[in-house]
Amino acid sequence: MTTAALRLGLRENLGQFSLLVLVNAFVGAMVGMERSILPAIAEQQFHLVARAAILSFIVVFGVTKALTNYFAGRLSDRYGRKLVLVAGWLVAAPVPFLLMWAPNWNWVIAANALLGVSQGLTWSTTVIMKIDLVGPRRRGLAMGLNEFSGYFAVALSALATGWLAARYGLRPEPFYPGVVYVAAGLGLSWFAVRETRHHVSHELRSHAPAGGGADGKSSGEAALTQGEIFRRTSLTDRNLSSVSQAGLVNNLNDGMAWGLFPLVFAAAGMTLAQIGTLAAIYPAVWGGAQLVTGALSDRVGRKWLIVGGMWVQAAGIAVTALGAQFMAFGAGAVLLGIGTAMVYPTLLAAIGDVAHPAWRASAVGVYRLWRDLGYAVGALLAGLTADRFGLAAAVWLVAALTLSSGVIAALRMSETLARPRR
Repeated sequence: MTTAALRLGLRENLGQFSLLVLVNAFVGAMVGMERSILPAIAEQQFHLVARAAILSFIVVFGVTKALTNYFAGRLSDRYGRKLVLVAGWLVAAPVPFLLMWAPNWNWVIAANALLGVSQGLTWSTTVIMKIDLVGPRRRGLAMGLNEFSGYFAVALSALATGWLAARYGLRPEPFYPGVVYVAAGLGLSWFAVRETRHHVSHELRSHAPAGGGADGKSSGEAALTQGEIFRRTSLTDRNLSSVSQAGLVNNLNDGMAWGLFPLVFAAAGMTLAQIGTLAAIYPAVWGGAQLVTGALSDRVGRKWLIVGGMWVQAAGIAVTALGAQFMAFGAGAVLLGIGTAMVYPTLLAAIGDVAHPAWRASAVGVYRLWRDLGYAVGALLAGLTADRFGLAAAVWLVAALTLSSGVIAALRMSETLARPRR
């Protein structure tokens, strides 16, 4: 297909867009396998006691995913989106088998290193490809659909894993579905997904910058080095750097929820089935609500959804810290899911608003580097705090950091959507 024959838009590219939504569901399901039972495996099968040691798998996952996110954007610009997507699925292939057969905790760490690399390649690439296809008009909706598919699949996978663990034991049965996820994701990516880089060339012909940077220069400048893109996204552009810090703190609290919440629930007397249900509520609400919040950000703007979302997340974490019964934990999970849904697709859409198409994939990579480093920071911070001061103190600390992140975005960020329809 020639560049002239291409059209941007969700409706115009509905077939490929829908296929990428399905592929990202399998990407999310791979993470969902671990959400409800890996801390229990650490305690019951490998006899780990220190919270920091239990959360080490999240640290490794977060670091490898963050670094891979950064390079995924650059690699997809250089070699094409499809090649990077397929490579990510090939890296994921050993993960279910390592988790099934791990004779010691180091095997679990190795599996999560591979999972982090795979997630960085596959999830980043599906984000970039959807942004390529839809163009600037429905970017928020596109990111809402992408993140809905991924995190709703996380929820379903976590629920299934918890049910299988309660019925058959912690291993190996709960990881059998992972083999299916890898086979389906790799098959679709190899045989059905098409390259989208040509859509970027088409968009460049009519690109107009959506906003300016803090230095007074247009963020639509096309000729930037990788170092300049990194500095702008991380520090110098008030909008891009505000998005990056909010993304880091968002995944900081998600890393805490992933690693500590199952332990909090178990300490309160919840069963494995109940823990699996609670582990599923949060990403299910997060995923489903993004169908609304992503499109909403196209109408009302990005900034206050981001700010408000961080504050709602902080409230959800606080409710969980105060809770002792299933219903209270469920309410906290719902609030955390709603707040995350307000933030997650909106942050990606804001990056797309500000970054020029010529370096947008690289900017997404830098943002996702910082965002997914939040997993490692959150796991380390929560684990060390829990070991020193107890589980409750770790949860309250993360709630305070999440609240503060919203304050920073409120003070530093301006609206990135060119013409919000209020």
